Amino acid sequence: MKFYKVVTLIALVLIISSCGEKTNENNSLFSITISNAKKIYTLDNILNLSIENKKNNTIDSVSYEINNKRIGSSEKNNSSEISLKNQKLGQRSIVAKIYSDGTIFEASHKITIVATNTPVLYTYNIIESYPHDTHAYTQGLEFKGDTLIESTGQYKTSTLRKTNYKTGEIYKKVDIGNQYFGEGLTILNDKIYQLTWREKTGFIYDANTLTKKGTFIYGKSKEGWGLCNNGEVIFKSDGTQRIWQLNSNTLAEEDYIEIYTNTSKIKSVNELEWVEGKIYANIYLKDAIAIVNANTGAVEGVINLKGLKDKVTQHKSLDVLNGIAYKGEENILYITGKNWDKLFKIEIVKK
Repeated sequence: MKFYKVVTLIALVLIISSCGEKTNENNSLFSITISNAKKIYTLDNILNLSIENKKNNTIDSVSYEINNKRIGSSEKNNSSEISLKNQKLGQRSIVAKIYSDGTIFEASHKITIVATNTPVLYTYNIIESYPHDTHAYTQGLEFKGDTLIESTGQYKTSTLRKTNYKTGEIYKKVDIGNQYFGEGLTILNDKIYQLTWREKTGFIYDANTLTKKGTFIYGKSKEGWGLCNNGEVIFKSDGTQRIWQLNSNTLAEEDYIEIYTNTSKIKSVNELEWVEGKIYANIYLKDAIAIVNANTGAVEGVINLKGLKDKVTQHKSLDVLNGIAYKGEENILYITGKNWDKLFKIEIVKK
């Protein structure tokens, strides 16, 4: 049995955004070579990896990892075929552990993985419209039965409210405090979880009474934007391309996915809704909703909602589309925006 000491090398770095590969010349011993290298990769790609052995050292074996998970190995310095099938999208670092002359060396190589397929495009038909409070700067929207639960933003006017979605009547409204800017919400196990924007604080309420039951803190993500859940995991957007996965018991941010189409990342992910196994994500400042694979981050579809904002009363406080609610009706969403005077029931149809 051989025993190895570990030596970490700063190795090959791939800068996708600058359209080329740059080698760190301080690495004097080993670097990773991809014989079929590309600017971007997809989940159906298989990489042919080997080690560039600059000083002709004896190599006993090589193992490869992504995100601390082993993805392949080779004896000596034989080429390895590595599948990207189960990886998450975004910029990932391939780490090679090179076992040589009693020492373990490490070399790394950064790649960017994007969605395999072009998103399916959808449009909409308006089925009905309902009154909506023009003072509601909508940040989160979700149904509990037939009652619409809404979170609104802006400092000094942020609220959590229960409403009759058909009439716009506000059954109950709770002010969250002048120092907080309300953001997205989600409902799980008769509890409402509500975010704040920059305060790194979330609130927990009884879903029936809106009585505040506690708070939670989020420190890894940039900010608080949107929430949804699949019954087990809570998903949280932070205004970037990331959607975080929160433990529903501890509310700790345990992992994240990054949102990519087949060509680029989607930034400014905002309000979220869980719809039939997918995350529906409103894109801030865009009249569009991305349909996201919650496991990989791939954008599988895009709903073009252009023109919907034109159908509400135009006034000086009118702001962007934001607010997705799903009531269990196939291909049906309820959509509104910040300070809109209408809530729309729309049918989603393939374009």
